[in-house]
Amino acid sequence: MNINEELVVKIEKLSNLGTGIARVDGFVVFVENACPQDELKVQITKVTKNYANAKVLEIINPSPYRVEPFCAMQKVCGSCQLQFIDYDYQLELKRQIVEDAMHSIAGLGIEIPKPVAGPQIKEFRHKIQYPVSQTKVSKRILAGYYKPQSHEIVNIKHCPIQPEVCDDIMEFIRVKAFDFGISGYNEKKHAGDLRHVVLRVSANDGKVLVTLVVNTKKVFARLHDFCESIFNEFDFVSGVCVNFNTKPTNVILGAQTECVCGEDFIEEKLLDKTFKIGANTFFQVNPKSAENIFSYVKNYIKNNFENPTVLDAYAGIATFGICVSDVSKKVISVEENKESIEKAGEVLKNNNIENVELHCMDTAKYCASVKRKFDVIILDPPRKGCTQQSLDETLRLSKGKIIYVSCNPATLARDLKYLCEKGCTVESIQPFDMFCHTYHIENVAIINLPISSNHVND
Repeated sequence: MNINEELVVKIEKLSNLGTGIARVDGFVVFVENACPQDELKVQITKVTKNYANAKVLEIINPSPYRVEPFCAMQKVCGSCQLQFIDYDYQLELKRQIVEDAMHSIAGLGIEIPKPVAGPQIKEFRHKIQYPVSQTKVSKRILAGYYKPQSHEIVNIKHCPIQPEVCDDIMEFIRVKAFDFGISGYNEKKHAGDLRHVVLRVSANDGKVLVTLVVNTKKVFARLHDFCESIFNEFDFVSGVCVNFNTKPTNVILGAQTECVCGEDFIEEKLLDKTFKIGANTFFQVNPKSAENIFSYVKNYIKNNFENPTVLDAYAGIATFGICVSDVSKKVISVEENKESIEKAGEVLKNNNIENVELHCMDTAKYCASVKRKFDVIILDPPRKGCTQQSLDETLRLSKGKIIYVSCNPATLARDLKYLCEKGCTVESIQPFDMFCHTYHIENVAIINLPISSNHVND
């Protein structure tokens, strides 16, 4: 098999990264923008010892699950990899991705149920992070998403998976930045003013927090006036902030943020609790789908425990802890990000919640510092999953139940394998579709500790 070679292939399934898998004489070929049961003419773009990559030249016989994408930019944008596949079948493919990970990585023969569908499959994304650049000659501002496997910006004028107000704000920024002498960022030269635009939109009241990420250490006069123009143009903009990021890095937000106009937060509601979301606050980008997850966890605790003590680890702004507080005796929420803990404190005060205790500390270090046991431990780590130290401490502190919330089936499977080697059993795994039209899938795993560990030692 050689680069540029053309082949006819039949797609068998999707990989865990959303690419189609075909086999040529037993050799695996990964094909972009392919759907199971597609018969395709492809061109080989890369060959390694174990696999090849290919692009589609022609759809000879389309899969019965192929549909026309509702976004004209789907093929070039790279954000909605699966939008050309029927949504109900997307859910089945994601179920298979989770099941494959549990079988191949964790060695679990567990059957995975169909994912809980997203309540909305359009306008569901309520956090938008657009990189910004500008053209060389006309100096026109470009803002959108990167093309797949590149840092070339696709200038997005309309994105149907985010609220329409975002399109209006972004177009205003593109047009008016030039009037205020605000330049786009040049990544190669590490020059220019505006690096990113971050929008947080409340699904509760439609208010928008605008954050301009700039390549400077202070708000200069033209930038201040630009912020005011954005704030004055849109009644639904609650505030405009500036985030300072002068480092030559791919990290979007810097450590410092200044509110220039209005308020530095929006308010979101989950399970009748009101949350304040700031520029740097971690919060689910799809609030309606997130509410399904929080309801699932809360109902499990309510139906299986009476006044339990709960450890909410990797807590962020303590969303899980706050949502389960009214079915718990006591909740301890642990998060190492100081700003998130401060926001969580405001949420507790605003919602008159008195049984949630906050700790600004690394999860593993906190767990190592305490002896008390918890009826339920909720783990909601980042994509890289938990460290073995965190898992060991979780086992030590748990009376019998761990609820593991994961956005990465592979690291979830890895951690479940480790826990099962320690004698745990997996009671259930329920997927939730948080990011419609992508290969990403959230999961909630219920884990039982070994019977010998289920003793009370408060």
